[in-house]
Amino acid sequence: MDIYEVFNGLRYHHEDEVVEFKKAENNFDFDDLGKYFSALSNEANLRDKAFAWLAFGVHDKTREILGTSFKNSMKSLQKLKQDLSQHTTDNHTFREIYELKIEGKRVLLFQIPATPRGIPMAWKGHFYARRGESLGALDMGKYEEIRRQVVDEDWSKEIVEGATIEDLDPEAIKEARKKYGKKHPDLVKEMKKWDDITFLNKAKITLKGKITNTAILLVGRTESEYLISPAVARIRWIYKDSKGNERDFAIETCPFVLATDKIYGKIRNFKYLIMDSELTSLVPDNLDTYDPFIIREALNNAIAHQDYGCHGMINVVEEEDRLIFTNLGSFIPNSVRSVLENDAPEEHYRNKMLANAMVELGMVDTIGSGIKRMFDKQRERLFPMPDYDFSENRVKVTVVGKVLDVDYARLLTRDKTLSLLDIEMLSRIQMHRSLSKEEIDYLRKRKLVEGRKNALYFAKSVAGATGQKAEYTRNKGFDDEYYRDLIMKALEQHERMSRPEINALLMNKLPEALTEKQKLSKIGHLLTYLRQSGKIEIGDKKQWQLKEFSQK
Repeated sequence: MDIYEVFNGLRYHHEDEVVEFKKAENNFDFDDLGKYFSALSNEANLRDKAFAWLAFGVHDKTREILGTSFKNSMKSLQKLKQDLSQHTTDNHTFREIYELKIEGKRVLLFQIPATPRGIPMAWKGHFYARRGESLGALDMGKYEEIRRQVVDEDWSKEIVEGATIEDLDPEAIKEARKKYGKKHPDLVKEMKKWDDITFLNKAKITLKGKITNTAILLVGRTESEYLISPAVARIRWIYKDSKGNERDFAIETCPFVLATDKIYGKIRNFKYLIMDSELTSLVPDNLDTYDPFIIREALNNAIAHQDYGCHGMINVVEEEDRLIFTNLGSFIPNSVRSVLENDAPEEHYRNKMLANAMVELGMVDTIGSGIKRMFDKQRERLFPMPDYDFSENRVKVTVVGKVLDVDYARLLTRDKTLSLLDIEMLSRIQMHRSLSKEEIDYLRKRKLVEGRKNALYFAKSVAGATGQKAEYTRNKGFDDEYYRDLIMKALEQHERMSRPEINALLMNKLPEALTEKQKLSKIGHLLTYLRQSGKIEIGDKKQWQLKEFSQK
């Protein structure tokens, strides 16, 4: 793609709902930028466009090139992408931000992906749209048009032309009957009288005797996968060692009612020993690394909600202390938060027939409650909460199989007022995952965390309750006067010190919550304060010395 050709095409095209020009010569309000992102993303979806475009540094009427100094570095542009993702549906952000030189002036071109089908794009919980050249709320008609896309286009319900029951696996049908009987024990006796087609209809796998995509996925013969091409019916398991090297792998295809047990059998679910005596009094000291329900729920959710139109595989990656499940497509509920708050069935599904069939077979929990149950089970084990990442149009679920932070685990046992939402946010801190400003403000208000946005740690009140006082001091550090006094005493002893020597003096004494870059910056501020106070100066060979030393 020649981005200059794209720009020229947009520049001389009449501005419509998927193209927007702004002067933005020096600055642009961050909140307004988010609203335009939401509006243009929604409009691109409604007009069946892959992307919408927003240009800065161009007159919106005359298309005259004005140039812009907005976010005048690649680093600040990348940070803008990250900051914007904190407030959008599923953490979506610009696909790319292009810096162009047009007529000798800088122009920014923001590439905005269309919101995924069935999911309106929100900014800070509100939905926006274009109305000609103006910006406004997404009206109910457009909102419902986007939401109906998932309901009206159920790929899993489509009939596979030319397929017959001969394309289905007898062993898979037998296993499906077994699963159905466990889910519906009152129908076991009656089920024995059903032929295979009657059973498959009752289990919502076939539709009036016709073979559906759902039937091929769940009970189709291995060689029948081609019938749903270009969709892919494959699950890949990968085992990685502690260094991240791939040590083993396996790929299973349909029938998924058999493939899931094969993948489950690959996972090394060893016994986990909790060494902390206090914690072993609260949970068993010898338990499975992963709760079997969590493994099956996460895997079957990936099958049920995979976007098979993306033509990719479902992945299960096993690392030393965690399992990572990924499936393609967006997360249908607006957020994990909405799932934990509402604990109710979702109204819209990508693969409604497939999801319903898997419920009938007991492969997934009652639709909508399985995720919350996964969180409850991790909480009972004092393990980190399941971590969800919705970037890059996929759902990535990470399940950690051990106590990652003993102090976090102790907190779960001692503070019974914490909700699942509270714990999920605290869990993200120990997983080094980002929180939005609103979430950080909430935790600060609850006096649960302290520290900078990118270096949060448990607050003093929590640290005291969890035996974390020493770590709190290492994170919080000491007053600046303490560090300035160290510098002065060191200069009294050595007369002159270079900046690297002063760095070495202070680096391991500064708060552990700070990055190396932040520590160096703090040392610079300490030296500046002492110099401006007339106590120290830079002498020969650019070495620091006491001001009184130069006057001797």
